[in-house]
Amino acid sequence: MPETIFITGILGQDGAYLAELALKKGHRVVGGARRSSTMNDWRLRELGIHRDVEIVDFELLEESNIRQNIEKAAPSRIFNLAAQSFVGVSFQQPIFTSNVDGLGVLRVLEAIRQVNDGIRFYQASTSEMYGLVQQIPQTELTPLYPRSPYGVAKVFGHYITRNYREAYNMHASSGILFNHESPLRGEEFVTRKITSTLARIAAGSDEILYLGNLDAQRDWGHARDYVEGMWLITDAAEADDYVLATGRTTTVREFLTQAARELDLSLSFEGEGVGEIARDATGKIIAEVRSSFFRPSEVDILVGDSTKARKKLGWKPTYDLKMLIADMVAAEVRRRDA
Repeated sequence: MPETIFITGILGQDGAYLAELALKKGHRVVGGARRSSTMNDWRLRELGIHRDVEIVDFELLEESNIRQNIEKAAPSRIFNLAAQSFVGVSFQQPIFTSNVDGLGVLRVLEAIRQVNDGIRFYQASTSEMYGLVQQIPQTELTPLYPRSPYGVAKVFGHYITRNYREAYNMHASSGILFNHESPLRGEEFVTRKITSTLARIAAGSDEILYLGNLDAQRDWGHARDYVEGMWLITDAAEADDYVLATGRTTTVREFLTQAARELDLSLSFEGEGVGEIARDATGKIIAEVRSSFFRPSEVDILVGDSTKARKKLGWKPTYDLKMLIADMVAAEVRRRDA
């Protein structure tokens, strides 16, 4: 039976892949996007679905706008993927980040409660909530210790979703997603910054890739796998919170090395900490560590245990790290040659 699916943040990486998934299932997709002078819909265009989704002006800071959009679209499911999602920016804009990523979730939940409390709601929680990790690997029960305004705001969004589920018996769930990347990632994120810059260097650019903490460890998966998990979470008979993760951790250094290898670049590292460099086989400097790319408070390691999602939802990732990196690099080469 076709449904109407409302996706906030539809112009982002996850929003685009989720829209594609919902369309393939035969559903109507309405996407909420912040009004701007230009429509930044390159992800939808790259997937070839920009004409198949309905885009509406959506603002997480404006309660009346949220309610009007829900009333008009009359969705059966709402996926709240909209956020100020860049951790580094959250240190520069902590109040804005908290308003959008924290109170914005509450505004959507309250609008659902008032308009139609039977709507199934998905909240995009994040592994950044674990921050200074209290347990390895991290599960749904691991204590949260966020290390950025972004992480703190997401904790509020996570708990208010649980509160509305318990207080009002709403089908409100959170997916605690660990790092998930793809060719549709924004270039402000380290993985896409690595693949896009290396592709230009391999094509002859003289630029240098500047990075922060090369020893930070992350659990990286592919966004396509993770939107499948989002869908399964809203399909479940009962609402709940789920970790989605690969269970494997990799350093930024290793991600860089593997991405370079996909472009036939062999890297060797010199130095340690700030000022460390990576050279290719000719001796050319390819990458350099700079202090400006370190966070005020670092998150050293994130690795998730998705046992609950695998057992209760039947979810499991299909991409490993090598496949993910190969997909991202291949997309950079296609764009370069187009």
